Amino acid sequence: MSTDPLAMPTASQRLLDSEGFFDFVSQEMRSGLQVKDRTHNFKKYPACFTGKEAVAFFMAKKYAQTEEDAIKLGNCIMEMGVFEHVTRDHELKNEGLFYRFSSQGASAEQEVPKLSWADAVLRPNNESKLAVGLQPQMPSWDNSGFTVGVKDLNVSPLDEHNVKLLDNVHPAQWAEPSPTKEKYNLVVIGAGSGGLVTAAGSAGVGARVAIIEEHLLGGDCLNVGCVPSKAVIRCARAVYEARNAAQFGVKVTGVEVDFGAVMERMRRIRAGISSHDSAARYQSLGVDVYIGHAKFTSKDSVVVNGKELKYAACVIASGATASVPPIKGLRDVPYLTNASFFNLTELPKRFGVIGTGVIGLELAQSMARFGSLVTVMGRSGKILEKEDRDAVEIIQKQLVEDGIIFKLKCQYKEVKQAADGTIEIHVVNDGNIEIVEVDQLLVATGRTPNVEGMGLEAAGVEYDKKRGIIVNDNLMTSTKGIFAVGDCSTEYKFTHVADFMARTVIRNALFFGSGKMSSLLIPWATFTEPEVAHVGLYDTDLYKKGIKFNTFVKKLSEVDRAITDGQEEGFVKIYVKEGTDKILGATIVAHNAGDMISEISVAMQAGFGLGSIAYVIHPYPTQAEAIRMCGDLYNKTRLTKFVKSMFRNLLAWRRK
Repeated sequence: MSTDPLAMPTASQRLLDSEGFFDFVSQEMRSGLQVKDRTHNFKKYPACFTGKEAVAFFMAKKYAQTEEDAIKLGNCIMEMGVFEHVTRDHELKNEGLFYRFSSQGASAEQEVPKLSWADAVLRPNNESKLAVGLQPQMPSWDNSGFTVGVKDLNVSPLDEHNVKLLDNVHPAQWAEPSPTKEKYNLVVIGAGSGGLVTAAGSAGVGARVAIIEEHLLGGDCLNVGCVPSKAVIRCARAVYEARNAAQFGVKVTGVEVDFGAVMERMRRIRAGISSHDSAARYQSLGVDVYIGHAKFTSKDSVVVNGKELKYAACVIASGATASVPPIKGLRDVPYLTNASFFNLTELPKRFGVIGTGVIGLELAQSMARFGSLVTVMGRSGKILEKEDRDAVEIIQKQLVEDGIIFKLKCQYKEVKQAADGTIEIHVVNDGNIEIVEVDQLLVATGRTPNVEGMGLEAAGVEYDKKRGIIVNDNLMTSTKGIFAVGDCSTEYKFTHVADFMARTVIRNALFFGSGKMSSLLIPWATFTEPEVAHVGLYDTDLYKKGIKFNTFVKKLSEVDRAITDGQEEGFVKIYVKEGTDKILGATIVAHNAGDMISEISVAMQAGFGLGSIAYVIHPYPTQAEAIRMCGDLYNKTRLTKFVKSMFRNLLAWRRK
């Protein structure tokens, strides 16, 4: 027998080597063999396959190399009660005899996959030390039944947590449904936030829905974005609090960071949450789940795994991937993106970041607090370019205090890897020639929409490689009946935006609705510490639009709870239309700004003015009182000289 653990032994060798192999092939039979009604001697036998078809299937799948082995394999599975002859009087033969699957257990479409990624025997040269020998006693078997290889999924190490994750969001073995001639009401391409919400919501109102995902259900948010990054950020905050506990009269000595434990905690949390986005859960919701690459063949059909799915409407939710700038030599070094950062298990002594946006700064601050020497490089001279400059000043000050070195006027010349593994970034920074040496380099320079290789041309869907799929305000593409949501079709690349785009498109695609993207009020937050959150328009937007406005600011240094928390760096800033209390936009800098911004979002969505917020009782003491205080500031402006004069005269009269 081959020493290669992934080599394919013959069926007779399998009979000796692997008891689990029979369960595996049984499931493959259920999903791979065509069953249909057949007639013999004028009698109809429903849902059957023939012995010839079974033997041909085993040999085509290379579960057997000879007809004799195929018949032996089939009879072993038959003895397990998986299938039977329609009259129970024949063993499996390579003839046109009729057999049917046993009624015991679920059908292929309902069956929960039994094969786990933990069953995989990884190659000895696998890069992950934790993955090697996960189950060293597992008998070798053919890996062709796996939906895709472990390395292709870019999930490492293959410990118990990542095994659980993969079993949920990209099962090792998935018995997908067989499409019928009946059209789907909706086919969804991509199972990130936008795709999953679209599929679940549509199935929930009775639509026949299919969703197609070739990588990991849950998309970036669950796997390489919001969930893992916030788990890591929370650990970094704990380190910071421990090291700075003396200001609260708490002496903490010898603070050590176990980076491996930090990342293990992240993997455990991510795996636990992954059940919400699992293939099995969406199947239970009535969604047909296909795992593979989707490609359009016409305006009303798409192909996945060789199967054609016809639809009345389609929603593209293909997401986006990390952009990699065309810097000389960069693609020749082992750089990280958000898709690979969360595979780290050891803390690099020196950590470099190319990019000054949200992803880069959130992870840069965390790594600095864990103990890495962090250098952040950019070209524009600024960080968080779209944010309020007063907010950015506070954030950058804190990042510098955390130990981050900024080089913000870089011209990138070349990236090289030295013999010892050090990555060298050659730059001209503010006129000075410099070489930045790091052990790990994160590239965080934006997101590129996933639009190529999907056959969009065959469907007549217009797209731009940089902007993504072109949609109108109703989220419809250039082809009637095909819509797009999420990162592949909007500049607002946030999970919550994809969620609400999906809610809009369900109405438009299924019920002739006219929901508009422009009607969505979109808040967002950057989860550095302190956080910065925003909703509505910035002052720069208002100036460009020629809208006259007033600004009301309350500093946290004037808010009791912020003072007692030792979190005085920050503010609430609210813009209102001049002469009214209509809120046009707001920015908050605070340690929980992402939570606080929702109060202003609710007010804007409901049409409540800033003056009304002043009359909302807030618990004391909370940092959210700063929002109410802005309302008080507005109401004071209504006390004009004339009104004050009237009040003085009235009160003087009442004293008589």
